[in-house]
Parts: sequence; C-alpha cells; structure tokens
Amino acid sequence: MAYDLNRRTALRGMLGGAAVTVGVPLLDCFLDVNGKAMAATGNAMPIRFGTWFWGLGVNPTRWFPTKPGRNYDLPPELAPIAPLQNKISVFGNFNVPLDGAPNLPHVSGGAAVRTGRALTAERGLPGESFDVTIGDRIGSRSRFASLDLSATGDPRNSLSGRGGGNLNPSEISAANLYSRIFGTGFKDPNSASFTPDPQVIARRSVLSGVTEQRQSLERAVGAGDKAKLDQYFTSLRQLENQLDAELTKPEPLQACMVPRKVPGLPVNAEIENVMMSHELMTDLLVMALACDQTRVFNMMFNNGASSLTRIGSTITHHQLTHEEVLDPKLGYQPEATYFLTKIMEAWLYFVTALDKVKEGDGTLLDNTLVFAHSETAFAKFHTIDCMPMMMAGTAGGKIKSGLYVDGAGSPVSRVGLTMMQAMGVPMDRWGAKSMETNKTIGEIMA
Repeated sequence: MAYDLNRRTALRGMLGGAAVTVGVPLLDCFLDVNGKAMAATGNAMPIRFGTWFWGLGVNPTRWFPTKPGRNYDLPPELAPIAPLQNKISVFGNFNVPLDGAPNLPHVSGGAAVRTGRALTAERGLPGESFDVTIGDRIGSRSRFASLDLSATGDPRNSLSGRGGGNLNPSEISAANLYSRIFGTGFKDPNSASFTPDPQVIARRSVLSGVTEQRQSLERAVGAGDKAKLDQYFTSLRQLENQLDAELTKPEPLQACMVPRKVPGLPVNAEIENVMMSHELMTDLLVMALACDQTRVFNMMFNNGASSLTRIGSTITHHQLTHEEVLDPKLGYQPEATYFLTKIMEAWLYFVTALDKVKEGDGTLLDNTLVFAHSETAFAKFHTIDCMPMMMAGTAGGKIKSGLYVDGAGSPVSRVGLTMMQAMGVPMDRWGAKSMETNKTIGEIMA
C-alpha cells in the first residue's frame, strides 16, 4: 500500500470488527531537507529558553578560565563540564553596578542578573525578569507558559516574575511535577486521536467573557489600579493562549516519549536527596520540552543562601562559606567546595539530558538556550563583581557555543540583552542606570 505521508499520517485498520487508528511520530520525512522545519508547513522546530540557578558562587581563582575564545582552559572547579565543554560557554568579568543601592547578601546579584536593575528591597524583583519577557515571545501558546522548579524543597526559591514584589512559585516535588505535566490534561502529540476537554472549553468561554469587560473596567479606575489591571490582564491573556493550545491538536513530535510515573522522594536540602530530585525533575522537564508542553523553564538547583547539607550533618553550605577556615595549603575551603563540585556535576547532568534527545538533525539542546548563573562570585565576602555565568545550546543556531567570554568589567545586563535579542524579543536597550546597555555580546551571536 502506498501512503501519502504528511504530519497527520496515521495507520488505520480493523480489530475485532472495530476501526482502529494508530498515530506515527515525527519522522525525518516530515521535515525539510535540513531537518530544521516541518516540510508541509515550513514551521520551524520549536526553540526553547530556560535558566539554571545555583547559589553561593564559586572560588574565582579555581573556576574562571584564563584563555578567552574556544578551547578555554578548565580550572579544577569548572572541570566537571569537560565532557560537553564544546557546547557550554562561560562568562567572566561581568559586573553588577548598584549605583548606591545596598548589596543585599545572596539577593542583589541574582535579581540584577535577571532584571538588569539594582534591587532596593529584601524581597521580590525590581522589574520583569528576562525569562518572562522571552516567555511572552515564545511560550504564550504552550500549555504551560513556563515550568519553574526547585530541587531543594522551597516553593519560594524563585528568580522569575513580572516585578512588583511578585515571584513565580516553584514546583518542589518530582512526583507532583509528573502529575502536573503528564497527568490530567496532557495530550500526547503523537496520538492520532484528539478530543478537546469540555472543562477547558468552558474555562476558555468564561475567560473570554471576562476580557470583553476589560476596557470599561479600566476606564473606571485610577492610574494605580490601571497598572495592576494591566499586569492582571497580561496574565489572563497568557492563560487564554494556554487554553487555546489545549484545544488545538498538537503537532506530532519525534522526541516525545511519555515517561514512567516517578516515585515520591524526600523533599529537603540534603545534597544526596537534592541530586536525586534534580535528576528526576530534569528528566521530566526534558520530556515536557520534547512534547512541547512548555518552551520556557527555570530550574533552581539550590537557593541563594544555600541551605544544602549532607545527610547526618546540621551544618549548611552557607555556614561553611563563612565559618570554615581557608585551608592554608589548598587556598580554599574544602568542605564548602564539596558542594560546588556537586553543583557542577548536576549542571553537567542537566545539559547532557538535553543533548541526549535527538530532534530533527540535531538534539533538543541544539534547539534550546540555557542560561546558568549564581547570585554571588565569592560567597565568603558576598562579592557581586565577576558573576559566574554559563550558557549551553545554540537556540536553533542563533548562538555560538563552547566559548569563554571576558566581559572586561562591563555590566551583566549585556548578557540578558543578548539572550533576549537571540530569542526574538524586539529590544535594543535593557537595564537601568549603570546597567542600562545597548551593547550585545557579539562573540556569541551566530
């Protein structure tokens, strides 16, 4: 039998006198000759963006490379990334000017990296984080606008939000994450059948009715409430787009394979459990991306003032960075540095998991841009100059990988602006005061 192959191809037959239909995955023949777009529609492969955060920085002299460009050197604490060095870029000598604002320990650095602004309050963000800005551009029609995850068990561990003191809460349980992604509401993109959920239809209708009253309501309130309504309706439009996605049959996807249900694990800050939780969450997130359930994510490995401990110990990573004496022979704090080693191992696991999934002519990592950073450089003194940052993936060929970039003391906001432009955000300036910049990082732009 000859088949007219296209993205809706299905196998049809009879079983026990009843008609049956079986879908097929996204085959190479459904893609263009470059393996980068759908042959029938010309639609590009999905491009994703995400962040990966770790707390308490690095030992600068043992982590930052000294050789710019490709084939950069790997000091001892950066050495775990060696297997994927050619797909990971490292950034050094990018600073956080505060313009007189206080350096709030374990808070100011991360907020500045994400918003390009100095933080003046203990909580929240001073502006919209770049992942949200990018999400509005690439993630508005996914089932989940973003997935925010924390491996240490604290839902408040987040650096994502629209500003105004609000942060997007993080999911802390791998088991709950599985149910959220692959439980009720999940539509397998490789299934031939598709039935819209009546409850989703009803929710979509209710939201449409609410938004029709928006203009009259905005005319009836003052400027302050109008700003709050604008933020509210932005979120509402985002929710409507997500509901639209749930009412539309998804494109078949080659890499999408529904994972097995994951077991429940202890949710705490013990490094042994955090590593396991991180691995389970990573594997679920990778399949959520491959199945196009979301195109934006934030993974928080630990928190800024790291509460990581070891099983059987009551001393935290944070305590060690301040209380452990520098070993005179080694020149660093060995017990505190143990946690940094585990963090770099976890980062490598995350990048490797993305790179293992074949997608088109490349991998899921190739169609993703992941930005990793900390909130301080040297935790013992809460320094925020020379912020440790990395990138993995090429965003579908828009970003070069495998480089060490020396920022020569320029503001960290250059990194955020570069990423937003690479992800298609129409923005030529970003940041505030000394962090305002129109200068992208040309070395990594493809």
